[in-house]
Order: sequence, then C-alpha cells, then structure tokens
Amino acid sequence: MTYVTTKDGVEIFYKDWGPRDAQALVFHHGWPLSADDWDAQLLFFVNRGYRVVAHDRRGHGRSAQVSDGHDMDHYAADVAAVADALDLKNAVHIGHSTGGGEVAHYVARAKPGRVSKAVLIGAVPPIMLKTEKNPGGLPMEVFDGFRTSLAADRSSFYRAVASSPFYGFNRAGVEAKPAIVDNWWRQGMMGSAKAHYDGIRAFSETDFTDDLKAMNVPTLLMHGDDDQIVPIDDSAKLAIKLLKKGQIKIYPGFSHGMATVNAETINADLLAFIRS
Repeated sequence: MTYVTTKDGVEIFYKDWGPRDAQALVFHHGWPLSADDWDAQLLFFVNRGYRVVAHDRRGHGRSAQVSDGHDMDHYAADVAAVADALDLKNAVHIGHSTGGGEVAHYVARAKPGRVSKAVLIGAVPPIMLKTEKNPGGLPMEVFDGFRTSLAADRSSFYRAVASSPFYGFNRAGVEAKPAIVDNWWRQGMMGSAKAHYDGIRAFSETDFTDDLKAMNVPTLLMHGDDDQIVPIDDSAKLAIKLLKKGQIKIYPGFSHGMATVNAETINADLLAFIRS
C-alpha cells in the first residue's frame, strides 16, 4: 500500500490511479469513512483519462490511528503533505461532507499553483453548530448525542446512520440497499474510534467562513435539498454567499449520500464543471 508520512510522523494512506501527467482530481471523504467511499467517482474519472487521488484521513481507513491531530488544521496539513509528495499541480479538489470542509481549509492555504478548482458536495461549511452568529445551525445536543452513541456502541450507531438518514433510505418510496449500508459500516469500523469521536468536533464546530472568503478558484457547491445530515439551508445556501467564484447546483430530493446512490448524475455534473 502507498503512504505519505506527515511532518508530525503520521502515515497517510492514499490511492493514485491514472496517468501521472494527466489532470489530477483529489477526492476528500466524509466522516467516518475512507477513500473507498469514492469508488464510483474514481473509476468513472480514471476511465476518462484523469489522474485520481484519494487519501484516508488520519485515524480513518488505512491511515495511522494516532491519538492526536483530529482537527481541520491537521487535516489540511495532511492534504498538503500528499499534494507535495505527489507534486500535484492545478488539481481539482473534491470534498464530501467533512471532506468539503477539509477542501475549504486546504484550498484557502494551498501553495500557488496547487489548485485550479474546488467542489464541495453536501459539505459542512460555513459551520454546522448553532451559535449566536449562526442561529440556524444544529444545537450542541445533536453532536453530544453523536458522541454518546459512538462511545456506547459504535457499530450499531454506524449501521443506524447508514441505513436511515445518510442515503435517505428512511424516505417513503426509496429502496434501501443493504450492500451500500454494509460498505458504509465497513469503512467506518476500519477507522479509529478516537479519531471519529474527536472528528465530531472538527466537522461541527469549525467555522469555515474565512476559508470560504479566501478561496480564489472556481468553486462548485453541490447539495441535495433532502440532505438530512447537513441541511442545505444552513450550509450550501450560506456558503455560496461567501465565495468569490462560486456556483451552486441543488438536487431536488437527493440525500447526503448522493455521490453514491445518484452517482450517474453527480459524475456527469462533476465532469462538466471540471471541463468548463
């Protein structure tokens, strides 16, 4: 397997498929998953001649299960370590959910020439937590509930999330797909409970407002209007107001996990944006 070692000694697993001289697309996964969550996108784009790169966030998937550094500053630094090691230039960075926050935090700080475009899919920015400045956010009790459930029975908690709101399988008329639930659970259970527990704070309490304002590349926001995990009204519809070069595409009835269950639609729209 392929790894990059960060400045603080953490081994980050990554996939790197396709021609080394092709346009690079870098995929950032959501909580508590791994690079495997991008299977439908990695195969689609590598088969169209792109170079596709996807890493497992520290403490997730096959990356080192370290005790510390489960915050956006370290996440972005880890991305930079991968980009530097592979010498990725003019790459398109694509992030889902927590990975969308990671993209914003990285792109706002990236070295000149590293990034050409960005895509945030069902992403957490500007900030998920309800605060005085963000009255429409989710209350702390929601995230405390996540921590309690994870600590008490992580396996059952993960299966419940994947089998119900994540993919909209709790909606009338939506066909549940047990294999997709099993794959979500598999990815989650590969990672570190400590990293996932600490990561709840990273995705819920980080304020990405300044990151969004600092991003100076064309950025596409893609969001389902039936996203039960990251509600669109307090995420993409606010984030678009902060971006210099942003555009938003809203998908009626699509869930948080639309990149998997609606891959054909999402991949076509990603391709169009990348080629634009």
